[in-house]
Amino acid sequence: MNIKLVKDFSKIYDAYVMPKFEGEVHIYDGLNDEERIVLEKLIEKKEFTGKKQTSISCELMHKGKLVNITYIGLGKREKLKAYDVIEGFYKELKNLDGDILVGTHGVEVSQAVEAVHYAKYDFDKYKTEKKEKKESNFDIFVEEETDAICEGTVLAESVMLTRDLVNEPANVIFPESLAHEVKVLGEKYEFEVEIFDEEKITELKMEAFLSVARAAEKRPKFIVMRHLGDPSNPTEIHGLVGKGLTYDTGGLSLKPSAGMSNMKTDMGGAATVIGAMCALSRMKVKKNIVTVVAACENSIGGNAYRPGDIIGSMGGKTIEVDNTDAEGRLTLIDAVHYIINHENVKEVIDVATLTGAVLVALGMSTTGVLANNDEMYKELEKASETAGERVWRLPNFPEYKELYKSKIADLKNTGGRFAGSITAGMFIEEFVGDTPWMHLDIAGTSCADAPYGYYTHGGTGQIVRTLYNYYVKK
Repeated sequence: MNIKLVKDFSKIYDAYVMPKFEGEVHIYDGLNDEERIVLEKLIEKKEFTGKKQTSISCELMHKGKLVNITYIGLGKREKLKAYDVIEGFYKELKNLDGDILVGTHGVEVSQAVEAVHYAKYDFDKYKTEKKEKKESNFDIFVEEETDAICEGTVLAESVMLTRDLVNEPANVIFPESLAHEVKVLGEKYEFEVEIFDEEKITELKMEAFLSVARAAEKRPKFIVMRHLGDPSNPTEIHGLVGKGLTYDTGGLSLKPSAGMSNMKTDMGGAATVIGAMCALSRMKVKKNIVTVVAACENSIGGNAYRPGDIIGSMGGKTIEVDNTDAEGRLTLIDAVHYIINHENVKEVIDVATLTGAVLVALGMSTTGVLANNDEMYKELEKASETAGERVWRLPNFPEYKELYKSKIADLKNTGGRFAGSITAGMFIEEFVGDTPWMHLDIAGTSCADAPYGYYTHGGTGQIVRTLYNYYVKK
C-alpha cells in the first residue's frame, strides 16, 4: 500500500472517494456533461443529501477508463466529529483496490490518512491460506502543504501496533517477550527502555505485584519507558501506567472456560500505553513522559496466592485477598506507587482492562474514567473529542471506600457486587496520595467481539489517540 499527497488529479484513477456535507452535495468539476447527468440522476434517485452514514457509488466511463465514484455523507459540517470522518472513509475504502483518489475538502487530512491505513488492516499472520491482497495506491488530495500525512500515519501505525499486541496469543506475548518487544520499539522510535527482572522487583518490595505473578511459569518483568521530549523542564514529568496481565486464569478463583478464552487481551492497558508512547516519541512531542508496565501472568499452582491471604504492597498498606481474579489492581498499585515515588511524575494516568462491571455500565463504546482532579479530566475529555473516542466520568465519592475496607487488614481487593468499576478504581486511588490521577477502565473498549465502526474483530487500539491528543494539547 502506498499513500501520498497530491495537489492536482489530472491522472485518471480507478476510484474517487469524496466527502460531502449535508446540504452541500456538489459534483466533481472534471466530469463532462454526460457524466454529470448520470451522477445527478443517481443523487436524485437515491435522495442523497450528504446525511451522516450514507453514501452513493456509481461506475462511469471517464476519459476512456471505467472508474468508480463514491460520495460519502458526513452530516452537517458544524457537527462533524473525527469518528464520523474515519468511519465514513473506512467503510468505502476497505472494499477498493487499485489507484484511488481520496478527497479531503472540509475534513482533517490526517483523519483521512488514518482511515486509509485502517481500511487495509487485517490480523491474519497465523492464517496458512491468506486472502489475496491487491496492490493499492492512495493519493490524498490537499489544497496546501501539510504534514498531516505524517501524523495520520504515525497515529494509525501506533493504533495498529496496539491492536497487534492485543491480538497476539499468550504463548507469543508473555512478560519476557513483551519486554523484548518494547526494547525493540524503544530503539526504533528513540525512547529509553529499562527492564527490571524479578530480583529488582523484589528489591523494590512490590509484594502485591509479585503475589499475582507467584504461580506463573513465565516470570514477571517490570517495564519502564521514558520519552524525555522537554529537557529544558526536567522536573515536569507525566506518568502513564498500563495493566500488563499477559494472561489471566483468575488464579485460584478460577474463571470458567468461556471467561478465560480471551484473557490474552488482559494486557490491553499495556498495549495502549506502549502504542501511545510510540506515537508521542515518533512525533517528538515536547513533553517528558514516563510509562511503566508491571507485566505478569495470573496462574494457578501450589504456590499461588489464595483468597484469605494478607499481602503487602510497595506503598506499605496491607491487603486482604478477597478474590484472586481481582488481580489487575494489585499489579497497578505497585506500578503507580513506583512511578510517583521513583520517577517523580507530577500526575499519573493508569489504563487497564480492569472490570467486567464497566461493560455492564457503559457497554463497548465508552471508556469509564475515575479522577481525583477536575482539570485533568476536562483535558482528557477534550482530547477524547478530538480523537473521536468516548469517555465517561464515574463518581469516586468517599462512601464507596466503605465497600473495600477489610476487618483484618488495611484494605481488601474487592468491594463486593455493587459499583465494581468504581471500587476497583478507588482501590488504586488509595496508593496515589495527593498526586493528580486518572484511571481509565478500557475493559469494554479495548477489544471488539465483532467488527463495528472502523474497528475489526479483536483489539481496537482505542484510547491511544486520546492519550496522544491529551499530551499534545496539554
